[in-house]
Amino acid sequence: MRILFAGVLFAALWGSGSVATKLGITVSQPLLLINTRFILAAVLMLGISRLINKDRLPRGNEWVSLLLCGLLSMAIYPTVFVYAMKHVTAGIGTLGSATCPLLISVLNAIWLRQKITWNIWTGLFFGLSGVAIAVYPLLVNAHATPLGVLLLTSGMVCYSVGTVYYQRIQWTLPRLCINGWQVLFGSVILLPFTAFLFDRAENHFGLLFWSSALWLVVPISIVAVQLWLYLLKAEPTKASLWLFLCPIFGFVYAYLLTNEPITPYTVMGTLLVIGGLYIGKKEKSATEAVQTGQPPHDMATTVADRNK
Repeated sequence: MRILFAGVLFAALWGSGSVATKLGITVSQPLLLINTRFILAAVLMLGISRLINKDRLPRGNEWVSLLLCGLLSMAIYPTVFVYAMKHVTAGIGTLGSATCPLLISVLNAIWLRQKITWNIWTGLFFGLSGVAIAVYPLLVNAHATPLGVLLLTSGMVCYSVGTVYYQRIQWTLPRLCINGWQVLFGSVILLPFTAFLFDRAENHFGLLFWSSALWLVVPISIVAVQLWLYLLKAEPTKASLWLFLCPIFGFVYAYLLTNEPITPYTVMGTLLVIGGLYIGKKEKSATEAVQTGQPPHDMATTVADRNK
């Protein structure tokens, strides 16, 4: 029962990331929301790392690796994702991100020059087909745009590349320390662009803005990640199955909080994505790609998942 409760709560929290982002950018510029979240998360994690855990500072090439990971996973990907959320529904954002483990499996196989098996190709085909089916009526009814779909796809690829690069590094730093520095580097990289594009008239620092930012930091970046790590330890071969619930929760939240439609296409597309994930995760390499400590979803917290 403890594992069941932890798994359902993890999926419920993780599935809310796209909706929280979608709500946040209705009252603020996308880059401002990202940087606010990053700064809060970096201060919290590095504060714990340095002051409580007494972790050492990075050395030598570790700085370069942290900078590259911060660029890929905490600057480029979150930026693309959050701008995609201006053009697609939150539910589609959750559904699209759910296919990242399959892309990671493909990239890992290419990087290691391994044969990409039938399970992975089939899972990827089902997953992408499911996203296409779910998106189709939204494109017709102007709930999503081709630009948004392109941005979301680009973000998924960028996230997957960043994950594969991270997995190839032999880290000796504690994971919380790695996470904090990557988030900080991502924030520093984006800060000049955030300042240059800042328009006071587009930002309203009220309850909705701070609720969205804090929700992305605490329940998702901290609570959901800790639940994920617990699941990985308790059921290392089954933990990834809880990822299947995330798109379902994402569509429910989007329907309740942002009035996004749930159609037969939505249901069919979600089932195909879940089926694709199931087929892909039957392959050992796909399972290992997910079990590095990161649930695949919303961009600004993905590094926390990898590194704890």
